[in-house]
Amino acid sequence: MTSESTPGRRPRVLVLFGGRSSEHSVSCVTAAGVLNAIDRSKYDVVPVGIAKNGQWALVSEDPSQWSLSSGTLPEVTASSESVAISSAAFPGAARGQELMVTAPDSMPRSLGGVDVVLPLLHGPFGEDGTIQGMLEMADIRYVGAGVLASAVGMDKHYMKVVFASAGLNVGPYAVFTNRQWEKDSEECLRRAADLDFPVFVKPARAGSSMGISRVDTPAGLRQAIEAARVFDPKVIVEAGIDGREIEVAVLQGRGTQEPRTSLPGEIAVQPGGRDWYDFEAKYVDGNAAQLSCPADLPPHVTDSVRDLAAQAFDAVGAEGLSRVDFFYTLAGELIINEINTMPGFTPISMYPQMWAKSGLTYTDLIDELIELALERRTGLR
Repeated sequence: MTSESTPGRRPRVLVLFGGRSSEHSVSCVTAAGVLNAIDRSKYDVVPVGIAKNGQWALVSEDPSQWSLSSGTLPEVTASSESVAISSAAFPGAARGQELMVTAPDSMPRSLGGVDVVLPLLHGPFGEDGTIQGMLEMADIRYVGAGVLASAVGMDKHYMKVVFASAGLNVGPYAVFTNRQWEKDSEECLRRAADLDFPVFVKPARAGSSMGISRVDTPAGLRQAIEAARVFDPKVIVEAGIDGREIEVAVLQGRGTQEPRTSLPGEIAVQPGGRDWYDFEAKYVDGNAAQLSCPADLPPHVTDSVRDLAAQAFDAVGAEGLSRVDFFYTLAGELIINEINTMPGFTPISMYPQMWAKSGLTYTDLIDELIELALERRTGLR
């Protein structure tokens, strides 16, 4: 492992989760998986949660507190004490940047330095480049994509623009901003109605299937768009594609090596249940969908989808990790759906499962991501 930390000392890893987005609880569940699997003989782990009001707090490192085992969605609650990163406390010190705990009417106290941040944040104010920008300014190493790649990967509109410019096959869609909808919603509806139905109406900058609706006729568009606008004023409407859902996990290569790709997996929603892979199927009901890995594909299609996933990773400038999703049509066409620059790490999440099927255990995957982050400098690269 390459690190600027003191030789013989375990790297200090700040596991950051929660956040201000609608995916707060999903982030907590992801953290539960990581806290359960991370090798504590190698790392000094500091769990920090972000409450929905934006406060950072030192929280329990017990994974069960952040899991779905209780049947309720976990949440980071506000505390009388706040955690802050003081990048000016010991500039250039080998310990890294300083963690401080502050409370009203008390002197700040130090929790020591941090070598790397593992930002397990999903959605806006975390996965979209905001946290990444803050960490870059503080000169702190972190796992995953940088500012621009995170922002592009969060916005389904600009993501498709980048993919198309890189020569990747993108499905038909319509997008409109808050201003366009407020100015002339009828025109927006007409544009959406020109797509082949069914369509999927989505917040442009949200994940975990939050605010997504399947719409079978133009009559249902307005209601679905308003539902999506609860999560994001910018909305994208995608034409439904009749095909199998194929996903590939991508891991950054070491040094000048090309991105590494897992065996492709396939998501199949169980018959008689949901029409599509929604929030409940992803995070709550482990029996709602079935993952097959490796997906039953012809060898040349397996090779193609892995190559396209690596191309998508490079197109947005991703680092660390990503999951890339495709449709494989009856005509044998591969259509890219999206890239997720911070995929879920829950026990039933696709990303760690595909790597496990490809020979990389959950714990080893976390090791690799931390080592990649420690090797990477902050700033322009």
